[in-house]
Amino acid sequence: MQYWNKIQCMLSSYTTPVGFIGLGNMGSPMAKNLLKNGYPVIATDVFPQSCKELQDTGAQVVDSPADVAEKADRIITMLPSSPNVIEVYTGPNGILKKVKKGTLLIDSSTIDPAVSREMAVAAEKKGAVFMDAPVSGGVGAASMAKLTFMVGGVVEEYNAAKELLTCMGANVIYCGQVGTGQAAKICNNMLLAIGMIGTAETMNLGIRLGLDPKLLAKILNMSSGRCWSSDTYNPVPGVMEGVPSANNYQGGFGTTLMAKDLGLAQNTATNTKTPIPLGSLAHQIYRVMCSRGYANKDFSSVFQFLREEEGQ
Repeated sequence: MQYWNKIQCMLSSYTTPVGFIGLGNMGSPMAKNLLKNGYPVIATDVFPQSCKELQDTGAQVVDSPADVAEKADRIITMLPSSPNVIEVYTGPNGILKKVKKGTLLIDSSTIDPAVSREMAVAAEKKGAVFMDAPVSGGVGAASMAKLTFMVGGVVEEYNAAKELLTCMGANVIYCGQVGTGQAAKICNNMLLAIGMIGTAETMNLGIRLGLDPKLLAKILNMSSGRCWSSDTYNPVPGVMEGVPSANNYQGGFGTTLMAKDLGLAQNTATNTKTPIPLGSLAHQIYRVMCSRGYANKDFSSVFQFLREEEGQ
């Protein structure tokens, strides 16, 4: 099935360009995968260096989101937060200033579901279609086109969105109306944060009890404690290669972004009167980390944070 999706992706390319706005750690490899699949890409980002890197691989770079909207009728956005999305879509040089009727707008940012619904209403007034399609999988999956997309929006436009998303991911899942993709992503990231903290605590305890960290990880990963944070993204330096813990926690998914996503979970839990005691505690831990110098490190640096805390 995945092979057939890639064939469809190639057959659908070499046609009209795709706009891409937001060329950060996730957006850049996603846009590159569109280029690899033959799609002409028209891109912009607030950081010129990010634009130059993509331009060197064949993309056309323009000055603003409005310029992208003028040249493309399929646009993907990958931005850090709700305020960024609001600015890129509705700001003075935003997409909706020059969007063409019938344009498909796919937002892969992780934001408040309410903001996704607001953007959908604003797009509809311009004759465009907005869908939320946040991702899971991290930078590695983005580079290898193995992301999971959680899609919310009108079902009639799902196949049109899937054509593009399949070029960047292994799984594209329709969740329901606009905002439900964000809901699924927020739930996933809350569990991810809780699992990472639990893995970091467990590994730290085992090390203090005299266990070799690689041995402990091996045991966990063949036992009932196994999880993504232990077997794919282990937070302990030296246990795995090719993960942020092996590179002083550089790259990956930043602590600031995890704190932001947990804040979204906290807000939606409050609004729906849903108890999330572990989610709330995880939010508190990552907020403290941001104030202690971990803001720009990968969220798996919670292991290092715990090690430093024990010395105080």
